[in-house]
Amino acid sequence: MNIFPIRTENDYDAALVRIDQLMNAQLGTPEGDELDILVTLVEAYEAKHYVMPVCDPVEAIKFRMEQMGLEPKDLTSIIGSRSKVSEVLNHKRQLSIAMIRNLHAQLHVPYESLIGA
Repeated sequence: MNIFPIRTENDYDAALVRIDQLMNAQLGTPEGDELDILVTLVEAYEAKHYVMPVCDPVEAIKFRMEQMGLEPKDLTSIIGSRSKVSEVLNHKRQLSIAMIRNLHAQLHVPYESLIGA
């Protein structure tokens, strides 16, 4: 097992190729250990070099609505009146804690997407 730090895109690409080769390795074997170490190194490299942008909560809601075939009127039981739904979807009203909880519980929108974290 020859494992080196991932410092460049070429190192990263080589690590991904090796991970693909080791994907079926058994836990507790030298190959399984190598896979575990490489995955940890790749995750660290990605966290440093491929930062995910913060999600806009309204865009997350609209995306989920599209997936579920929902119209704004379908959100009244979750957000409140039609005017509140309209204000939220047009970025004129922020989501309340109750709205966030309801959107997560009823539409399964991740909390992270709703709070923009």
